[in-house]
Amino acid sequence: MTATATEVRAPAPAVRARPSLGARITERLSGGVVRVFLVLVGLFWLVPTIGLLISSLRSPDDMSASGWWTVFTKPSQLTFDSYRNLLENGDITHSLLNTVLITVPATVLVVIIGSLAGYAFAWLEFPGRDWWFLGVVSLLVVPVQVALIPIAELFGKIGLFGSILGAVLFHTGFGLPFAVFLLRNFFAEIPRELLEAARLDGAGELRLFARVVMPLGGPAIASLGIFQFLWVWNDMLVALVFTKSGTQPITVALQTQVRQFGNNIDVLAPGAFISMVIPLAVFFAFQRQFVSGVMAGAVK
Repeated sequence: MTATATEVRAPAPAVRARPSLGARITERLSGGVVRVFLVLVGLFWLVPTIGLLISSLRSPDDMSASGWWTVFTKPSQLTFDSYRNLLENGDITHSLLNTVLITVPATVLVVIIGSLAGYAFAWLEFPGRDWWFLGVVSLLVVPVQVALIPIAELFGKIGLFGSILGAVLFHTGFGLPFAVFLLRNFFAEIPRELLEAARLDGAGELRLFARVVMPLGGPAIASLGIFQFLWVWNDMLVALVFTKSGTQPITVALQTQVRQFGNNIDVLAPGAFISMVIPLAVFFAFQRQFVSGVMAGAVK
């Protein structure tokens, strides 16, 4: 048998590239040890909340005698007397109601007005649309502290200073730039074909906004609502300036209790826990929508 003039050689097997050092570290860190570590970090982050909860269920004598962790060896320390005293404190309960009256309208107004403005900037054609949007976005860099005194003087002239309505309007005004910026960018990602199909079916702009845009924008709207709710609920600076006795929210009321009655820990501990647990409950109730809104646009 004669050999052919040209030998056919089989291709050499490809040499598998060695993973980089970063890839090897990432692969090793993706195991169960890291998950356990993250769980421990989460539990460590919850320690102050757990400590405040246990402290709110102890008597003032027990709190002054030992730390809150001693309740695990002496569970008989737990009592609801502090919450009973809290409900009997008219200043705290009234301030909690004021917090709801300020937070809920400020959140609802920002969501409604921000949604309408975001849809207008995303899909409606009107003169100077881009310049108007640029002006709204530029308001994001205005610090709250700069506007406190001028707006306080304005509210004083029109009779809104010290009222709940004044605090609601201030929070609404400073929450709208971020709301418009967030929702406009989210609404702009909606397929144009979907909106055109709805218009061909006879849907007007308001019906299109209510039936198509709002349901699709649910995750972003939920994220905005959570951000605004947490910001207004935990605010103290604006409340100190724009509210007075009778309209103060829970943050100012607790600070006043510390200043006037520093030893009434049986009222301060449960009041602080209630002030903290309500925003946490709102966040965990809408955490799925919050994550969807934050991740919107990251994966197409």
